[in-house]
Amino acid sequence: MIALVGFSGGGKSTSVKLIPRFYNPTQGRILLDGVDIARLELNFLRNQISMVSQETILFDDSIYNNITYGSNGDLVEQEVVEAAKAAAAYDFIQALPQGFETRIGEGGVLLSGGQRQRIAIARAFLKKAP
Repeated sequence: MIALVGFSGGGKSTSVKLIPRFYNPTQGRILLDGVDIARLELNFLRNQISMVSQETILFDDSIYNNITYGSNGDLVEQEVVEAAKAAAAYDFIQALPQGFETRIGEGGVLLSGGQRQRIAIARAFLKKAP
């Protein structure tokens, strides 16, 4: 786990965006297991990373579908439940009237900010990126 701490405008977000090649470095290079990420195929590189940003992207759909959005391969329900538990989202999901099938509104407006973040964290856990 890594924490970047600094003043507003200090480059924390920009630094993080260099890793999945949202930006290319203007000098120097970034290595992943000793390999310059510029040499890696973009899809491969991004499959190695799970990212949860401050602004979560959620859809007017069920919690289940929002957690599984972008997942690779076939999933079983238990994997989704385990990801929700790991993200400390399971208890609040179970307390909702329709549980995992509860629709959350565009952008997750029917959830608190913390709940939206937990859904995004569950999505990242489910990806199982190394």
